[in-house]
Amino acid sequence: MTLNTQERAEFVNSYTRLLITAWSSDEFAARLAADPRAAIGEVGLAVPDGGVVVIDREIEANGEGSLDGQIALWEEGSITGRFELHVPQTPQIETSELSESDLEAIAAGTDDSSSFSVSCCSCPCCCCA
Repeated sequence: MTLNTQERAEFVNSYTRLLITAWSSDEFAARLAADPRAAIGEVGLAVPDGGVVVIDREIEANGEGSLDGQIALWEEGSITGRFELHVPQTPQIETSELSESDLEAIAAGTDDSSSFSVSCCSCPCCCCA
């Protein structure tokens, strides 16, 4: 079964919630491993009775899978009864520390030598960068 536009958007929203929740909550990640059907239900993904949920956590978070591929797997599950979801382990974010002078320059909005861009505006939107 192919998802229509609304169903696809709902799936993408729920799948995104699944990823974010699995990455930000060890408790949810444990529930996802122990009872995947109940855990994915918490984020809005419902599997029909008799459907099997398979969670693949071994996939890399660097894009080995794709959203279109995940949607295709979900659509295939509606035919086969096997719903496979790719939920990569929490991505590691590379961080580096800024020096005191870097922080002061960024706070003042005067650092032209870095890749940071600071713009201050009184408008409440995010488009004035």
